[in-house]
Amino acid sequence: MKFRGAHAKSEFAWPCMALGAHPGSVLKLVLRQGIVLAIVGAAAGIAVALGVTRYLTSMLYDVHANDPLTMIAVALLLTLVALAACYIPARRAMRVDPLVALRYE
Repeated sequence: MKFRGAHAKSEFAWPCMALGAHPGSVLKLVLRQGIVLAIVGAAAGIAVALGVTRYLTSMLYDVHANDPLTMIAVALLLTLVALAACYIPARRAMRVDPLVALRYE
């Protein structure tokens, strides 16, 4: 996720800002792409976890393998971490002057 956010900095942020896009709209674009990827990953993770519950029961202590609260809480936590991993590089990219960045590349 951090790589995706950092890659979007050079791919989208600087050229879009150099062409007149507002920093907030570029930030929304990067965050939207990251959150979609995180939600798809969380949904796939929940599906796999539900598929292997028979094997998970031997590793869990005092938690039922099909506990929906635990699965949703973990999925939300990982989605928030992914959002932060996209937000931090994207926010840092918004502070860079686009003309300086384009000259550098």
